[in-house]
Amino acid sequence: MDHDLAALVLRVVLGATFVLHGWNHGFGAGGLAGTASWFEGIGLRWPRFQAAVSTYLELAAGIALVVGLFTPAAAAACIGVMATAFFTVHRSNGFFIFKEGYEYVLVIAASLTALAMVGPGRYSLDDAFGLELAGWEYGVGAFAVGVAGAVGMLAVCWRPSRTADTGSEG
Repeated sequence: MDHDLAALVLRVVLGATFVLHGWNHGFGAGGLAGTASWFEGIGLRWPRFQAAVSTYLELAAGIALVVGLFTPAAAAACIGVMATAFFTVHRSNGFFIFKEGYEYVLVIAASLTALAMVGPGRYSLDDAFGLELAGWEYGVGAFAVGVAGAVGMLAVCWRPSRTADTGSEG
């Protein structure tokens, strides 16, 4: 099996997922205002700012994953998004995604961690620039940085009410 091809498939699928998710946050049916309203409903302070950061972070990190540029850093950013979603929406709903559980965010975060471990492969800008970004330390590092970023942001910005709507973002 061609590990470089497998890394390319992972990068493109995960990256495109984040590009589309970010695009929907900023430019989908409700735009930034709709995303900000939803973020406010789950207890995020400064919801318009959070919506803009989420939009552009997901777009940038998603594009970086697709082209394989600074892959562990892009993976860390996306893991941070998934950790934020885990804590704010999915954790209290159990495992299964059809009940708004954390199944989806767990699989995405684990896939990103694995990608950071195996590296971007030879079909990447990282490889073209001679960057050797692969190994268990990159996976553990991406996971740790992503989770730490989410925890830090939530410590400052998340004030959920006891009645906050934690349903899907639509």
